[in-house]
Amino acid sequence: MEVPLNPLGRKEIHRLESTLLFGTLFRPEVLDLIKDPAERLTWVDSLAVAAGALAREKAGMTTSEIARELGRTEQTIRKHLKGESKAGQLVRETYELIKGGKLENVLTSLEECREYREKYENLKRELERIKDEIEKLLK
Repeated sequence: MEVPLNPLGRKEIHRLESTLLFGTLFRPEVLDLIKDPAERLTWVDSLAVAAGALAREKAGMTTSEIARELGRTEQTIRKHLKGESKAGQLVRETYELIKGGKLENVLTSLEECREYREKYENLKRELERIKDEIEKLLK
């Protein structure tokens, strides 16, 4: 799966953003950080904002454009982009891992998850279709 390091357009921004988010979330040290259910939502939100900010910065957007698009203050966006927040540091490290080609196992796992989800959804639809046919036959 090709990840655009300097995205052009919305589709590529979203691809980089989601790769940064999932790549960061599945790093072992981050999984340890989000074990506490009381802090999990805060961590995931911060990581999502940091990933969104970095992807948009790499696409050439200004801090104010990023803040407006993500619904956060410019100060928050700057903290993430400068690595002054833990989430910003982690996402930037993930970017460097992607850039260095060292995140392939996570990306491959994500692609496999998508494929299995699609297969699951197809099987679920097929099961519903078969149930409907059986009900018609029994009437």
